Amino acid sequence: MPLHARAVTRAVILARGLGTRMRAADAGAVLDAAQEAAAAAGQKGMMPVGAHPLLDHVLSTFADAGVTDACLVVAPEHAAIRAHYEAARPVRLRVHYAVQAEPRGTADALLAAAGFLGDGHAFVGNADNHYPLAALRALGEAGGEAVAGFDADDLVAGSAIPRERLRRFALLVRDTAGALADIVEKPDDATWARLAPGALVSMNFWVVGPAIVAACRRVRPSARGELELPQAVRLAVHEDGATVRVVPVRGPVLDLSGRRDVAGVAARLADHAVRL
Repeated sequence: MPLHARAVTRAVILARGLGTRMRAADAGAVLDAAQEAAAAAGQKGMMPVGAHPLLDHVLSTFADAGVTDACLVVAPEHAAIRAHYEAARPVRLRVHYAVQAEPRGTADALLAAAGFLGDGHAFVGNADNHYPLAALRALGEAGGEAVAGFDADDLVAGSAIPRERLRRFALLVRDTAGALADIVEKPDDATWARLAPGALVSMNFWVVGPAIVAACRRVRPSARGELELPQAVRLAVHEDGATVRVVPVRGPVLDLSGRRDVAGVAARLADHAVRL
């Protein structure tokens, strides 16, 4: 770890999403009763995968990386999540909550946790993504605001993410020093062909600090009508001169977007030990 870097011991987990794709019926998905109930509620983070919900696996891996405090950004109706962690009584990390009153986007979700963040740095990731421990460690050693960049071929081979789904994600364009130069959301075919050979894929896994939080307060709604974290990062870089390192990482990211993903994610986490 660089001498100037401080260990990242806090994490914000975005668990507020509506789970629209997860709610959608899928005749090709095989779910048990508990999984069906979680899918119908759109609760991707609380989806049972083996003996634990996915969010337990996510938090356990963050604890493996040295995180001592995790803030779950949740909807007002989050009693089931709170009850689960009150019963689980985690000992390796403390679980905090920030309520996002309305699903207004990921930048707004991060602002809901601004009090938890304070003036420090924290990981930010999705409740429905299990990131590899190596990625957490590499990102935590970046020494400031950073984003994990994943190799597209590695994601397809190691994560069972269909190549066509990668087009839903963003490409991270780096400058010659390895810092973030641009974020290209949902690139079309021509843009993908032009950028993909030298770009890395964003799986919305960040280390954020005051510069990005400040930009979240100024971001405007996207075409989808949401206040989005990637757009706030672009503001911080392009308008405020912030440096956001792109950290190349390898390893599978388990993405629980829809019902058909459940069986594969459960199989890949079958041997993962959960220690909260």
